[in-house]
Amino acid sequence: PKPQNAITVAVSSRALFDLVEERRIYEEQGVEKYVEFQQNNENVTLKPGPAFYFVKALEHVNARLLELYPDDEERFDIVLMTNNHAQVGVRLINSINHYGLTIERFCMTGGQSPIGYLTAYLTNLYLSADSEKVQEAIEAGIASATMFTANKDALYSDTQLRVAFDGDAVIFSDESEQIVKEQGLDRFFEHEQINENKPLAQGPLKGFLEDLGKIQKKFYAKNERLNCPIRTYLVTARSAASSGARVLKTLRSWGLEIDEALFLAGAPKGPILVKIRPHIFFDDQMFHIEGARKLGTIAAHVPYGIAQKYHKSS
Repeated sequence: PKPQNAITVAVSSRALFDLVEERRIYEEQGVEKYVEFQQNNENVTLKPGPAFYFVKALEHVNARLLELYPDDEERFDIVLMTNNHAQVGVRLINSINHYGLTIERFCMTGGQSPIGYLTAYLTNLYLSADSEKVQEAIEAGIASATMFTANKDALYSDTQLRVAFDGDAVIFSDESEQIVKEQGLDRFFEHEQINENKPLAQGPLKGFLEDLGKIQKKFYAKNERLNCPIRTYLVTARSAASSGARVLKTLRSWGLEIDEALFLAGAPKGPILVKIRPHIFFDDQMFHIEGARKLGTIAAHVPYGIAQKYHKSS
């Protein structure tokens, strides 16, 4: 059930809108009171949540694509995927219409897990505020991340979708991260230099980077490279001299371009992200997520790979 060639981005209601107060009512007073509250407030517009500006930027890309390719269905298809009950739908629809968002497809599962529907919708990316559902989706092989609101407001570009990715355990597998955690940095540098010409295996978000690249090429084909409404960033703790070549050669072997690659050699990512101002930043380590949020970046945690084991035990 999706337009042919569309890139389906499924977003939960708590990722799209700020439902912190509503969530508190649900947890403290139960589902009936929650539904009643939502119905009584269905004309009160919900405030933007962590995925809101990302969704708006996707829609801007769609508008530009429509100008260049009026008959083409290869664009972003945003689905509201929520385990809310249908009775809450009116408030969500009213808020979506208030902001002028084009979200035609709702999947409201009434308390059931939405993961089976994600597979049926051939979802390319799933964003939720519920870390357990995201973990379930990752295990089902769907690119997913848990959304976190930034601790301070930032300005986002209205004309360019900016997406920043960590490398290991996000675009790439966690093979190299395993070596860092288990054998230390020196062994990691040695391993990366020995394997410089052997591409890394893919990680959970490689497919979404590929999707973005496919859309970028549609703009390049119309001579719009300098005016492309998508920009991608690799923001990695790797150092360029000792372990950067393998990353760049892996991307090249996949036929993928990344617009900017920032090798931070262990320096914090937060200050760089302030400069980039991405609509979303994907990382597998909560340490980097927290650092990014503190300085005003909307961050998305990808629960994949060996870092999760260390995160849970710490």
